[in-house]
Amino acid sequence: MRLDKFLKISRIIKRRSVAKEVADKGRIQINGKLAKSSSDVKVGDTMRIQFGNKVLEVKVNELHESTKKKDAAKMYEIVSEERISENA
Repeated sequence: MRLDKFLKISRIIKRRSVAKEVADKGRIQINGKLAKSSSDVKVGDTMRIQFGNKVLEVKVNELHESTKKKDAAKMYEIVSEERISENA
């Protein structure tokens, strides 16, 4: 599954266009490698996403073509979440 589609369906990022933009700016890594919006996501992958002053690390548990809101969180588990100070 494409990275931008996974981020939208799992509701980590609400809109696919925003997910594409974040990925294309080099703010997402899959298994330690820089990822583009078209990168392939597989079950077991570890993803590191940088949102402004927050870094979210998630592990992919499931892939679905579509989900209901209550099931979206089952697609991934949060490994770590950290805030980045602005003066770092």
